[in-house]
Amino acid sequence: MSVQPTERATQDHTQRASQRPPVLLAPLKRQDFDRTGKLGANVSMAVVALWANRLRSLLTTLGIVIGVAAVITALTMTQGVSTNITNSISSLGTNMIIIAPGTSNKSSGSWGTGANRASNAVTASGATLSLTPADAQAIARIPDVVAVSPVISTNQQVIAGNQNWSTTVQGVNTSFQSIRNWSTEQGDWFTASDDQGARLVAVLGQTVYQQLFADVGQDPIDKTIRIGNASYRVVGVLQAKGGANTDDAVFVPFKTASYRLKNNGYVDQILVQVGDTSAIDRAQRDITSLLEQRHHILKGMADDFNLTSSQQLLAISNQNISLFALLFIGIASISLTVGGVGIMNIMIVSVTERTREIGVRLSLGAGRQDIRDQFLIEALMLSLLGGALGLLLGLLGGYGATTMMLGGPVVITPLSLLVPFVVSAGIGVIFGFYPAARAARLDPVEALRSL
Repeated sequence: MSVQPTERATQDHTQRASQRPPVLLAPLKRQDFDRTGKLGANVSMAVVALWANRLRSLLTTLGIVIGVAAVITALTMTQGVSTNITNSISSLGTNMIIIAPGTSNKSSGSWGTGANRASNAVTASGATLSLTPADAQAIARIPDVVAVSPVISTNQQVIAGNQNWSTTVQGVNTSFQSIRNWSTEQGDWFTASDDQGARLVAVLGQTVYQQLFADVGQDPIDKTIRIGNASYRVVGVLQAKGGANTDDAVFVPFKTASYRLKNNGYVDQILVQVGDTSAIDRAQRDITSLLEQRHHILKGMADDFNLTSSQQLLAISNQNISLFALLFIGIASISLTVGGVGIMNIMIVSVTERTREIGVRLSLGAGRQDIRDQFLIEALMLSLLGGALGLLLGLLGGYGATTMMLGGPVVITPLSLLVPFVVSAGIGVIFGFYPAARAARLDPVEALRSL
């Protein structure tokens, strides 16, 4: 049966309709024209544009990646070091004041008076010894002071059997343990009678114990070690404080050290423990006034001693760490600036390449603000991508540097996680604004001529 012309036309129309390409654009809705709809459209177009040039986009972010990674590494390192130093200083003792003798200064030549300067001893290295055991006894009578220990320090070779170790031997009294808040791991601290009788007993720091006894599997308590020309009986081993210089020491009674190791009538330090943190400043003023009277130092003249509290040590350390962090961040900001310039450059190239697209959008009713927002969003997305990658690399770098090189704890704060995105967003907006404004100022007629 033959097909009628009308039926044949209908079949041809149906066949041509089936061969048409599918509709690419979804029907527009009212919501597509409000602020949120336009923002969503700009974001999706930015993602498409960046993905179309993904290799170029990734290379563009390298400057941001390197800069942010350097900043995060610096923050992680400094926070880890700060925590480590804080723990170390806290382990020295709470509410502690360290009194040390001054250093001779031949250029100024002023220790107060000629008589006072003559009464001070000067070592071969030029260090002035001005503190005496009597000074420590006088300081102990100050109301805010709860414990005092004079300290004599000397470097000695310590021998135990076939093992020997060069370390610091310190002569201290029984108050030293409470001032330093130091517990024993084995045995006990020496007694007041040991100090009064100048007995040959010793307490080992953890490092010395490891070098002399732990490596050979011996129990150190009641074993004999040789210091100088005398043999000392080990009565205790201290718990580790975590610092190599702190744990590498041997402690003997003060009178024993003053008789046998360093008999010059002076002490190298005086450690003072104050009853309450709020009284440290007052105690420092009282100690300064007392020592100036005892050393006959006139008003306005330089003291032959100096006082440092544990809080001051912590403040100085944190200040130095902060300066180091600022220096590191300042250097890293150069890379961030280079990365920002790279983003601006690639966005200007993108504007030139997409002149037709901009002209079509403007001719179809897009506002200049929409064009500007589109390119700003692209710059912002590039920066945030670099910030995210930089954050990951910075955390890995900070972890490696802190644990392997510094041996300190890894500290990650909310600031470390927030900084990359704030910095990246700022760079994206600052360096992306000019290309975005340039795109928004294009004349649609001139833009369409490039078709």
